[in-house]
Amino acid sequence: MVARYLKYLGCGAILLALLASFACGQEEPTTPAQSAPAAVQPSPDALEATAALTAGEATAMENQGVSRLQIVRDRGTLVCASINTVAGFGFLDSGGNTVGFDIDLCRAVAAAVLGNPDAVEFRTTTAAERGPAIQSGEIDIMSRNTTWTSTRDAAWGNFAQTMFYDGQGFMVPRSLGITGMLELRDASICVQQGTTTELNIQDFDNQNSMNFDILTFPDGVSSNDAYLSGQCDSLTTDRSGLVSTRSGFDSPDDHIILPGTISEEPLGPLVPHGDDQWFDVVKTVMAILIYAEAYGVTSDNVPSIATGDTKVDRLFGLEGSFGQEALGFPDTVARDVIRGVGNYGEIYERHLTPLGLQRDGSRNALWSNAPCRDCPRGGQIYAAPLR
Repeated sequence: MVARYLKYLGCGAILLALLASFACGQEEPTTPAQSAPAAVQPSPDALEATAALTAGEATAMENQGVSRLQIVRDRGTLVCASINTVAGFGFLDSGGNTVGFDIDLCRAVAAAVLGNPDAVEFRTTTAAERGPAIQSGEIDIMSRNTTWTSTRDAAWGNFAQTMFYDGQGFMVPRSLGITGMLELRDASICVQQGTTTELNIQDFDNQNSMNFDILTFPDGVSSNDAYLSGQCDSLTTDRSGLVSTRSGFDSPDDHIILPGTISEEPLGPLVPHGDDQWFDVVKTVMAILIYAEAYGVTSDNVPSIATGDTKVDRLFGLEGSFGQEALGFPDTVARDVIRGVGNYGEIYERHLTPLGLQRDGSRNALWSNAPCRDCPRGGQIYAAPLR
C-alpha cells in the first residue's frame, strides 16, 4: 500500500514538473537590453551600427527579388550619401556644385550604370546618420570619407574597393612648440563624436597614459571651430581630413600636423547588404578606374578601336570580355566611366593633389608592378583583375 502511494506521488511530481516546464516556455523571452548588465554601455560605433536595423530589415523584405541595379535604372538616378564640408573629398565649389574625390566615385558608378556621370542625387549625410542611411536601403551607395571596420562591415553594409589609405593624426597650433604626439600628454583634444576617431583617441590615451581631456562635438565643422577658438590644444581626425581642414584656415601656416598616425583608416564606398550583383557592380567600377590608370588610358585617349594590347582591348570592350554581361553592363562600360570622370589618377590629381596629398611614396600609389610608366607606384591601390 505504501509502495503504491509512493509510486503515485512520484508520478504526480513528474507531472507537476512537466506542467511547470510548459508554463515557463510560454513566458515572454527577455530581450538583450533586459538581460544586459546595467553598467555595460555600447560604444558610439556600436550605437551607429545598430540604430536602424529594423528599418533596414523592413526595406530588404520589401525589395526582395528586385535588384538594386534595376531600381537605379528605373529611377534614372543614383542616390549617393555624401558630404560637402571636406575640401578635396566632398565639398561645394564656387558654383554651389558638390565636387570631390568621393563625389567622383559616385559619378563613376552613375556613368557605368546609367551612362551619365551627372545622373546622381547627392544626399548630405552626417557621421551619426551614416549607419541608419545605408541600413535602411534609402541610398544606393555611400561615399563620404568612411572608414572600413569589421563592425560596420557586419552591421552597415558591404565595403567595396579601398580607394584611399589613411591614418589618424593630430594638428596643433605652431605656437605650442609641440613636435611629436607623445608631447601632448595632459592636453585637451577636440574630436568628432560617433566616429572611429573618437574610439582611437580613447585607445591611444589609455595605452600611453596621456591623461587627455577629450572634448567631443557633433560634427566636423563644430570640432574645427572649437579648435580654432582655442577650446582645445589639438584637433584629431584622419590625416587627410587635417590637411583638408587646415587648407580652409585663414592662416594655415600657423598650424602643423604632427608626424605619425595612431590608426589604420582604409576609406572607400559601401553599399547596402543583400544584393551581391550590386556589390559586384560597384567593385568593378572601382577596378575600372584603377586599371585604366595602370594601362595608361585617360579621359583624353579612351580607345574606340582595338589597340593590339590584349588587356586594354578587353577592358574597353574591343576584344574579349571581363564579365560585363553577367554584371548587367554593356561591353562599352569602361569607355563610359573613363570618358565621364577619368581614371583613378586623374580623379586624385584633380581633387587631392592641390591639397598637398602627394601619391609618390604613399600607400595611395599603384602597386609596385603596375604596367604604366609615369604613374606613381609602390603603394596599395590595387584591384581584382578584370578578365
